[in-house]
Amino acid sequence: MKVKFWGVRGSTPCPGPDTVRTGGNTACIELRYGDDELIIIDAGSGLRLLGNHLMKTKSCPKNIKIFLTHTHSDHIIGLPYFTPIYIPGYSIDIYGPVTYEEEGLEKIISDQFSYRYFPVKHSELSADIRYHHLQQTQLNFGDLKISTHYLNHPILTLGYRFEYGGKTISTAYDTEPFFNLFPEDPEDPAYDEFAAEEGKNAAAEANEDIIRFLSGSDILVHDSQYTDEELKKNYRGWGHSSFEWTIKLAGENNIGKLLLFHHAMERSDDQLEALLEKYRVDAAAEWPDLQIDLAREGVTEEC
Repeated sequence: MKVKFWGVRGSTPCPGPDTVRTGGNTACIELRYGDDELIIIDAGSGLRLLGNHLMKTKSCPKNIKIFLTHTHSDHIIGLPYFTPIYIPGYSIDIYGPVTYEEEGLEKIISDQFSYRYFPVKHSELSADIRYHHLQQTQLNFGDLKISTHYLNHPILTLGYRFEYGGKTISTAYDTEPFFNLFPEDPEDPAYDEFAAEEGKNAAAEANEDIIRFLSGSDILVHDSQYTDEELKKNYRGWGHSSFEWTIKLAGENNIGKLLLFHHAMERSDDQLEALLEKYRVDAAAEWPDLQIDLAREGVTEEC
């Protein structure tokens, strides 16, 4: 299997001279397996580039599968600019979770194609587009096995585990480690011993469930938007992970290669590369076999 990155940023596209080496587009990953079969993970702004590439190289199958991790705008903003949706004869299956049952995936996506936002209506698209509401489940497409797992984000979000030919590629973003919602300090006026213990155990169990889901992946693409200090000081509850948490998870759970993903929009290439070198040195002493790199736009990884 191979993954190629067409968008690696979080929150909003941020092109410019400070992001040119890593990339400024939002989440979009091309996965190839078997006889060049195609899966697309997320439809951020990088999807426009992928669509143009597929048409230019004539490497676009007539049946396309897109798996969305969730429906925040930075993960679906590229769909109106994906060339195959305008071409008759193409069929596109879009899979993903929805937070509100009364507003299904088709409603969420088609809202982008109203005239107040975009000059083409959803009903005017020429491709045959089908929507599939995903929960925590398992799918099989021939010899490709796809498993999903709920993550920790402000809206319903899925991690994916792709298994083919004895190899595994997994994704876990946008997600934050579960933490105890109840005060653990006995001096806190709101402290309750039972609630504190139950909350602590519940958070630990939820984290372990996700870790088991990701364990043993040959390639893991994982959220690392913040440092530990940034997360604890300013961004707790925003639904993103730290470099430290992500590297520890990978090092302790038999991950072959960790690709740090969903880079903060304000983080420059120089800053990202400096952090990468720092964390590589830190990790090497404890997990010498773990490979760590930044997910970079235009780069292909293979297992």
